Amino acid sequence: MRSDLLAQVFAACERTPRATAIVGARGRELTFGGLRERALRIRDRLVAEGLERGDGVLYAVEPSPDAIAVALGVVAAGGVLVLADPGLAPEVLRARLRLARPRWVVAGSLLYAVTSFAPLRALARRRGVLLPGLRDPLPELELRHAYTGRWLPGVPRAAVRLRGLGGPMPTTDASRGEVDDPAAVIFTSGTTAHPRAVVHTRASLAAGLEIFRDRFPVEPGDVVHTDGLMLGLPALIGGATWSMPGPAKLIFERRVTHLYCVPVELAGLVDRVERLPDSLRHLLLGSAPAPPAVLRKAIAAAPGAEVLSVYAMTEALPIALAGAAEKLACAEGDLLGAPLPGVGVRFTEDQELVVSGPHVARGYLGEPPHDEVATGDLVRLDGQGRLVLLGRKKDMILRDGFNIYPSLYEPAIAALPGVADAAIVGLADPVTGDEEVVLALVPGDGFQEAAVRARLPALVDAGALPDRIAVLPDFPRSSRRKLDRAALRAAIGRP
Repeated sequence: MRSDLLAQVFAACERTPRATAIVGARGRELTFGGLRERALRIRDRLVAEGLERGDGVLYAVEPSPDAIAVALGVVAAGGVLVLADPGLAPEVLRARLRLARPRWVVAGSLLYAVTSFAPLRALARRRGVLLPGLRDPLPELELRHAYTGRWLPGVPRAAVRLRGLGGPMPTTDASRGEVDDPAAVIFTSGTTAHPRAVVHTRASLAAGLEIFRDRFPVEPGDVVHTDGLMLGLPALIGGATWSMPGPAKLIFERRVTHLYCVPVELAGLVDRVERLPDSLRHLLLGSAPAPPAVLRKAIAAAPGAEVLSVYAMTEALPIALAGAAEKLACAEGDLLGAPLPGVGVRFTEDQELVVSGPHVARGYLGEPPHDEVATGDLVRLDGQGRLVLLGRKKDMILRDGFNIYPSLYEPAIAALPGVADAAIVGLADPVTGDEEVVLALVPGDGFQEAAVRARLPALVDAGALPDRIAVLPDFPRSSRRKLDRAALRAAIGRP
């Protein structure tokens, strides 16, 4: 029988109802009993207001204990969380909404207020944040609205209030639908013309959480410091406290036992605090490769902790874990670790890794379901049965944990007025391993760099926007006249 994400979380809530489940960045606490009650009240309210099984729900709630209750309540009501990131350029968000076609929006009242008034949107834009109007993000969709927090001007008058719900306590944890129903739609990449999203079910998410917990164990009394669902939810299921990130001092004040960081974030953290708290037992690095310099910093900053690097993808969370010491000892390639229990692997003729297992997403939104997924990585097995990364099949770039696929954006940029050719390359920082994203351009007639910059937010995902632009007279080519990306990276160099 396949596990159910919601059943696991609610069972943990019933075991220790008075224990602290979640601590927010500002210190607000929610007990396990409070989390269960809040999620079930939201479930009942949304069902009463007409949310139907399978309805997509654009989810735009600021991370907090309450936000987790809202997410659980939406899924328990039979809804599907659409994680389309309203902070993207409006054109990108609209393209994603056309694909997902949600029927509901659930957002914080402050976000409704900011996006409803032109002066506030202009202020956000001056600070580098592009916000669409959430009241009507896509005219052809007839959207229902719900909000968290206090009512503010800008919240639609007919919006469903998800704060201060009263009435009898729900007597059952039963959720609508089946464990193989979609629970979340997660957009991973794509342009305004070709967005792409992963569809996870309650069962596939539960399977991924179980795999994590087997190798990254948590129990009552532990404090797991993370902003990610894939570690926060296992913490709850294990009876631990989920600590949401804020100022660096919180990891000391809360006596964190388990810490998750993107490698570049850890490098910055260690530069500020030098030593991580003695309470730390497990340090997990993920969302991007962990280069040797960061691994050494992690070991030095947390000598009493097990330092692990996770290999995963949105379509299959997780795939493998490797200890920092064994990664540093691997001389040929980047050691990813042995496939975790339940994770199936095979290799194509060109050594691309393909993974399968109960944690693999159902498929991509709008595409046929799949039982396995190609990683895009070239990998070999060593003599100990461990996965070793040899390189990327395609020229994907990783920055701040965001996967950037240049070929998704280059044609649209190259088609801009005054641009003869365009290419996006990544230059890896030798210390952090994080990549600087550089847009290389060959100018044509009427080229204006400022005009190109102004058009980029409509063509490129926010997480893929370039750090800088390099203008070259021409691009280096291979003998087959294909773009030589290695030579291009060398030509661009670092400023």
